[in-house]
This record gives sequence, C-alpha cells and structure tokens, in this order.
Amino acid sequence: MKKIRTAIFGALVAAMAFGATAAFAQETLYLYGPGGPYPAMREAAAAFGQARGAHLEVTAGPTGKWLDKAKGDADLIFSGAENMMTDFVKAMDGRIDEASITPLYLRPSAILVRPGNPRGIKGVTDLFKPGLKVLVVQGAGQNGLWEDVAGRKGDIRSVKALRGNIVAFAANSAEAKSLWTERTDIDAWLIWNIWQVANKDLASLVPTEKDYTIYRDCGVALTRQGKEKPLAREFVAFLQSKEGAAIFAKWGWLTDAPR
Repeated sequence: MKKIRTAIFGALVAAMAFGATAAFAQETLYLYGPGGPYPAMREAAAAFGQARGAHLEVTAGPTGKWLDKAKGDADLIFSGAENMMTDFVKAMDGRIDEASITPLYLRPSAILVRPGNPRGIKGVTDLFKPGLKVLVVQGAGQNGLWEDVAGRKGDIRSVKALRGNIVAFAANSAEAKSLWTERTDIDAWLIWNIWQVANKDLASLVPTEKDYTIYRDCGVALTRQGKEKPLAREFVAFLQSKEGAAIFAKWGWLTDAPR
C-alpha cells in the first residue's frame, strides 16, 4: 500500500512539474527586429522578464536572417524607422496587427569618426570638403538618410559634395560596421548616434549640427498571435514606462523632445 501511495505521489509531483514547465513555456515571448535598437530592446526584455518571471527571446539582425522564423512564432516586431516598420508589415504577410504599431523613441543622425578624430571633423559641413572619404548606409532604417541630411538646407551643392565623397554604400548597419573595420581609409561614417554608444572603442562621435540633424524612431508592434497574450501587451506598456525609457536613454535614444 505504501508503495502504491509513493507511486501516486511521485506521479503527482511529476505532473505538477510538467504543468509548471508548460506554464513557463506559455510565458515565453519572441521578439524580432533590426540590430540598431537591439542593445536597448535586449536590456528592456531582460528587465521585464526578470520582474515578471518570464522569458523574452530577442532576435536581431538583417531581416532575411530571421523573417521565416518570425512568421512562425513572433509575438512582437520592433523596427528602426517608420519606413522599416511599414516594410515589416508587408514582409510578415498580414501577421502584424497594424493598429498596435507604437512609435517609442527617436535617435539622431551622427557622424562616427576614427578614435580621437584625426581628421578634425566638426560636423556635416566638413563632410562636404573634397578629399574626405565617407561611408553611408542605403537600406534598412537609413534609406535616404545621407540625402536627407545633405539636403536639409535646400542646397543642391551640398548633396553633390557629399555624394562625391561617399566611397561605400552599405546595405545595412551591420555591413557598414564591417566595412568601417576593414577599410581603415574611410574617414567618417554617417549613421545614428546609438551605434557609437554600443561600440565606443570602434569610433568617436561627432554630433550633426542641429540644422542638419535627422531623427528616426524605434517602434514596436504586436503580431496577431502576440495580441492575444497579456504578457506581450504588458511588455509594450513597459517599453513606454519610466523604467523602459531609462533603459533606452542609456543606449542613446531620446526619451524627451530635443531642446
């Protein structure tokens, strides 16, 4: 009889353990997006997961590397620009709930230069000077960024001058980072400030002048399956909270209107 009770008790313990494991699995959220917002999103996901006793798996990088998997299990999608989020809506074949798209925080354009700024670059106007070698990104969340910066004052001469100095057009920021590392002859890299915050040893930062600065945002959206999960909706709220804003500010994002 004692053996029977022991067996039953063991079975109950096993069942409870299985139930706990299953419950934990139900509290796993899957997030996908580009590399730019990844450091901030990863830290926010870790803080939220620790507070809620949940697991948030954040995957980032070029869209082609995660799109197929995201179509199967994504709960949330984050972006690095509004045009990028619009592209994600199309790429995800209707799996994103468009009404849930939430712009979060902006980051400004900036110039990355070699450590110590050996060329003495002080701003965008220096990028127009003959002989300077400039790297830009033409893709992902930076479509048209360099042209927007150069054309801010309506002077076509600035656009011509900057284009004449561009020696490489990277398809995305990850490719640009590789080019910056490999091609030490490149003097300046026009990109977002957050890339220098996350790679302090790789480059020094020169802010773009106010009259030339462009801003684009990180946004988040629920997928249709994520919309049905209270935890996913809670995470979106967390991203917009004071704690979420503090995390993004740490990684260079603007959580207040620029002054």
